[in-house]
Amino acid sequence: MAKTSTGLEENIAGLLCYVLGWITGIVFLVLEKENKFVRFHAFQSLLTFLPLGVLAWILGWIPFAGWVIAGLVWILILILWLILMFKAYKGERYKLPIVGDIAEKQTE
Repeated sequence: MAKTSTGLEENIAGLLCYVLGWITGIVFLVLEKENKFVRFHAFQSLLTFLPLGVLAWILGWIPFAGWVIAGLVWILILILWLILMFKAYKGERYKLPIVGDIAEKQTE
């Protein structure tokens, strides 16, 4: 594995892009200027977890049906969070539909 400008192995930095969701995505976009693997995962974290978190928060304000759907969105967030951290740690550039393509274009 290659080193990053943060001094971390790229798979560890990639995993850390997801640890606090979109927040660590932003942190690694600011800190990592050169490693495309890490920047890809940082963009994907930001583009995945910020919109899903906002959606779940908004749905949580809608009584009954909104609460159920918000709960399902939070479960989806948890599943994606675990999968994406695992894939990054394994050194995979795992692309989610839509946001993965956008993240990849941002790192070209």
